[in-house]
Amino acid sequence: MYNILVCDDEKDIVSALTIYLTTSGYQVFPAYDGTEALALLEKEDIHLVLLDIMMPQLDGIATMTRLREKSNVPVILLTAKSEDTDKILGLNVGADDYVTKPFNPVEVLARVKSQLRRYLQLGGGTVRPTALRLGGVALDDRTKEVTLDGEPVSLTPREYEILRLLMQNPGTVFSPKRIYRTVWGEEPFGVENAVAVHIRHLREKLEINPSDPRYIKVVWGQGYKMEGGKL
Repeated sequence: MYNILVCDDEKDIVSALTIYLTTSGYQVFPAYDGTEALALLEKEDIHLVLLDIMMPQLDGIATMTRLREKSNVPVILLTAKSEDTDKILGLNVGADDYVTKPFNPVEVLARVKSQLRRYLQLGGGTVRPTALRLGGVALDDRTKEVTLDGEPVSLTPREYEILRLLMQNPGTVFSPKRIYRTVWGEEPFGVENAVAVHIRHLREKLEINPSDPRYIKVVWGQGYKMEGGKL
């Protein structure tokens, strides 16, 4: 059973979504503002968040920003038609998708299933080990922490997801298009530069000498792979 956090200051919306989701077999955790949502994320094993943008105290954008500092859990924004600017901002700070109010419950459930499927493919579920290690690089998918030789490393959500993908498949070569399709969840068109930039940033954070990497290797003409860093 997957746990869904539903956060909206309108209790009728939370109640309606709870009915739709529980009927489909999900466990629902309700929250009515951003502060409550962040507290639940600290206590519970949440697999997906449905998050309203316009809320009192701590709105959806601020909540989204704080959430992404610690978690890569999928987030679907609940937006009004008049909130296009905020919708774009929410996507820019790390939201994965959005549903416009008034929403169709069938559409909500379809988007929830799609995001959960992607999350599991990236190793977000319990089907994969939560602790990964290659040489001096360690990744804890439960706490979303990465360390290098015991020292914490700060990664962006995209960098984290790329690293996790490579660490889950040591020695496997991933083309830029495959990395983009898996991490971004979109069809790749002219994506080589975007992936190369993220790989470069990862190397700068994980390699002693980024120009002669021990961990993240390039296979010319094919893509990237991760190895254990043996000298």
